[in-house]
Amino acid sequence: MTQTAQAAPAPGIAPVSLTLNAHDPQAFANALGRSFREYGFAVVADHGLDQAVIDRAIACARAFFALPEDVKRRYFIPGGGGQRGYTPFGVETAKDAAYKDLKEFWHVGRELAGDHPYRRWMPANLTPAEVEGWDAAYALYEALDGLGHVLLAAIARHLDLPEDYFEDSVRDGNSVLRLLHYPPQDNVPEGSIRAAAHEDINTITLLLGAEEAGLQVKHRDGRWIDINPPPGCLVVNIGDMLQRASNHVLPSTTHRVVNPAPERARHSRYSTPFFLHYRPDFLIETIPGCAGPDNPDRYPQPITAQDYLMQRLREIKLV
Repeated sequence: MTQTAQAAPAPGIAPVSLTLNAHDPQAFANALGRSFREYGFAVVADHGLDQAVIDRAIACARAFFALPEDVKRRYFIPGGGGQRGYTPFGVETAKDAAYKDLKEFWHVGRELAGDHPYRRWMPANLTPAEVEGWDAAYALYEALDGLGHVLLAAIARHLDLPEDYFEDSVRDGNSVLRLLHYPPQDNVPEGSIRAAAHEDINTITLLLGAEEAGLQVKHRDGRWIDINPPPGCLVVNIGDMLQRASNHVLPSTTHRVVNPAPERARHSRYSTPFFLHYRPDFLIETIPGCAGPDNPDRYPQPITAQDYLMQRLREIKLV
């Protein structure tokens, strides 16, 4: 049976207001950390992002995904691993999943100078000529990147680390903004859902657009919990890279986007996950204080962020 937006009754994830960070940074860090340890996810209210910036980026996404299929495919880069530009509907497959996801997306990456050493790993962005004002997408990229640094500083405080602990690791990081479209559904293939159960590859993910039903998180007790935050909230989750670095103190939790209820099946779903990454040459090692007698180090051999990324992209069939 095709999965729809149903989950077992659950208390949900209580939002944490970013305003708390201004007058009691440690209290904010601890509230955020408790949510991450319990769910791998947190909901941040009062995130401070400019709604006009968000709206312009979403308008660009809507305009692009409304283009004819042959036009959109001009911006698909075969062999590019989906790093930049368009990835067509039905290409990405979750790790170990039997069916392809029912989605299409566009990736925006970091703008780098032509002689930047990371250009060998981070290609230039594409711009669809058919959509006016496309720079709005990069404006949202920069806004989410800045907020991501604030959240990483809070995570550092929660782990009793210096507040700037993560700054060097994500400076010029290989972060990606995904403009994501789940098209209206009709005659859905048996077994397929919008996004099969998976974990994110990166350090942390910042997600706008989760108000529309569909996102579910698998609690450690086995229940699927619906994530439908109040309007104006940001959903944040731990990625596999930070789970590895924290020796699973901060878990990267399995999540999915299930198919809509029948009354919403004719509607598109848009969201804008920002996958905040380490810089490509950063060596992912176990964070001080995250391993000990009660939690032995699972990863004594370090790995660069780029090597880890490529390993995972192969698993989800993007390279």
